[in-house]
Amino acid sequence: MIHETAAPVRNFSVQLSPTPRGARLARLLATEQLRAWQLPLDPARHLVAELAANAATHSRVPGRDFRLTLYVVADTLRIEVTDTCGDRLPCRQVSAPDAESGRGLVLVEALADRWGVAQGPHPRKTVWAELNLPPEHGNACSGGRGALPKAPRR
Repeated sequence: MIHETAAPVRNFSVQLSPTPRGARLARLLATEQLRAWQLPLDPARHLVAELAANAATHSRVPGRDFRLTLYVVADTLRIEVTDTCGDRLPCRQVSAPDAESGRGLVLVEALADRWGVAQGPHPRKTVWAELNLPPEHGNACSGGRGALPKAPRR
């Protein structure tokens, strides 16, 4: 007999317009998906907001959308934003103290446990960030809220 003990992979993906409205919608949809999965909202929704805003601001190509993908494998939440500007790789900037923008990747680096960029297929690139989930969220069989109730004593 084969026993599978691995937690199921949870996956959400949506294609959005590379506009400020599309970036806001990415954050709102991600927040609702995280709620449905009963996962912590922060810092994940902040990471989605930054990555989606970067796609809408720096990788905007008329007629080409960006894709937000969230998935959970074991105890890791992975956030991916894929756009069609593979020739424009993200880079951290040193911003003036009074600058109103330019700190997105600094925030991503501070909030994520890991992040990076994957190129391809042409002309795409995917900027991703990963978060380690608390033990009670990573495995439905951890004995937490999903545990079987004890039988009443007689």
